[in-house]
Amino acid sequence: MKYQITMEIIKIELVKITPSDLEELQKLGKQTFLETFAPFNSEEDIQHYLQTGFTDMKLLEEIANPGSAFYFAKLNNSPIGYLKLNFGNAQTELKDSEALEIERIYVLKEFQGQKAGQFLFTEALKIARNHGLKYIWLGVWEKNEKAIKFYEKNGFVAFDKHSFVLGSDIQTDVMMKLSLIN
Repeated sequence: MKYQITMEIIKIELVKITPSDLEELQKLGKQTFLETFAPFNSEEDIQHYLQTGFTDMKLLEEIANPGSAFYFAKLNNSPIGYLKLNFGNAQTELKDSEALEIERIYVLKEFQGQKAGQFLFTEALKIARNHGLKYIWLGVWEKNEKAIKFYEKNGFVAFDKHSFVLGSDIQTDVMMKLSLIN
């Protein structure tokens, strides 16, 4: 008896985002934000964030910031997720020159559970190690249990909390950290 197994190899590429990618980033950013947070927040709060968080000016400023870096995860040349990293003074809170902040890891819902998020996290880890940094930190919404479990699985531990304002709702993010020192 013979068995035949066909395996499809999926190759995700990391591509640095530039100002010419603005429209693609806006589309992906809005879609992943909606997929992640719309089921748990009011329509008004979601729409407010979509209208203010993804403007041309805001994203172009973020892309141009020398302390920040955006990357697409691309599958067959199509973006399926993205990553935003902050170094030093570009970090939203700690501003630690020995740390890297993962401000955003978002993956389209249809690609979740297929290692795209893990790919983006692994690339962030490589970048932090290449810069000789001591730790990675991030903030994740306390009600996003799926993301919290993902980060815990990857060795992050909670160390503090901070507020995140979504429209008229003041939410709490769990701040998590991963040491890179052995």
